[in-house]
Amino acid sequence: MMKMEFSRQEGQTLRILCLGAHSDDIELGCGGTILRLLSERDDVEVHWVVLGSSSQRNAEATESAKKFLAGSVKRYITVKNFRDGYFPFIGEKIKDYFEQLKKRVSPDIIFSHYRHDLHQDHRIISELTWNTFRNHLILEYEVLKYDGDMSFPNFFVPLDKEISRKKVAYIVETFQSQREKDWFTEDAFLSVLRIRGIESKSNGGYAEGFYCRKLII
Repeated sequence: MMKMEFSRQEGQTLRILCLGAHSDDIELGCGGTILRLLSERDDVEVHWVVLGSSSQRNAEATESAKKFLAGSVKRYITVKNFRDGYFPFIGEKIKDYFEQLKKRVSPDIIFSHYRHDLHQDHRIISELTWNTFRNHLILEYEVLKYDGDMSFPNFFVPLDKEISRKKVAYIVETFQSQREKDWFTEDAFLSVLRIRGIESKSNGGYAEGFYCRKLII
């Protein structure tokens, strides 16, 4: 299997935009990939945007982002307070924010939600990502949930055990507001990484899976 590298010309910063509807979505979907990139490179600038958060989850979102982005050369963390569960009904306001965001950052890679995610807020963010950033590499991540919408990724980032366990530890330690939910368990998070690792024949045994609609080589 041929491998792809996230490369830039020497001296240029690799700019990444991470978009999440809720305060733990980015971490669950692409946290391992971010940790791996930052462990291997010293030229990564990350724009981390959480669209829907409130009260206790605001602090959790910021704390988590700081943990995951500790190795970045530059990091910009934004936590917005669009109403959870109502994104389709307040789409105009969120669209306006995306237009502002487009003026601030032109990323090399964008991590966003999967277009067929069954959570309504996630789908809106995916749609607006493609509406707003039309000439960018967009990798759509998956989020485990009760709805049962896990599908067949076509883009994989292999992870080793250390990074996988660090990702899960950061999530479990930080998001105390989610601890009572039955899906919020270490074994659930690691099982997804392990399955994607098997599917991609990852040497480290783990991987994150993404959906890539367009890739130019």
